[in-house]
Amino acid sequence: MALRACGFIVFRRLVGCNPPPGTIEYLLLQTSYGEHHWTPPKGHVDPGEDDLTTALRETKEEAGLGAEHLQVIDGFVQELRYEVRGRPKEVLYWLAELRNPETAVTLSNEHQDYRWALLEEACNLAGYRDLQQTLRAAHRHLEARQD
Repeated sequence: MALRACGFIVFRRLVGCNPPPGTIEYLLLQTSYGEHHWTPPKGHVDPGEDDLTTALRETKEEAGLGAEHLQVIDGFVQELRYEVRGRPKEVLYWLAELRNPETAVTLSNEHQDYRWALLEEACNLAGYRDLQQTLRAAHRHLEARQD
């Protein structure tokens, strides 16, 4: 059976500053273990917990951002499938906007750093192709909603 994890691609819109208004930045967290890779907040599903509850819990635990800070964006969920140490893993990501772009991120001990990054920088930090594709899909989804 595959390991299952859920999380959010958290973004914020920068308004009334330089760069231009409406600029979107994505939140990535750098792990404090392994290769110190960058990833959106996510974590494993607890027994009896539904996927969206897991995403909310893990985002609160890892970044200090709870349901009161986030607006979940309708119509976007991405599933990634890959192997970790020879075991299959599934990760579901929803898309959520930080309601107040000034809200502070508070890291857990699982992460050593965080960064708000524009799409291209976020993709460079993400490193893994499937995560890069997920970030780009999220960005396209947001652009389509603005039309």
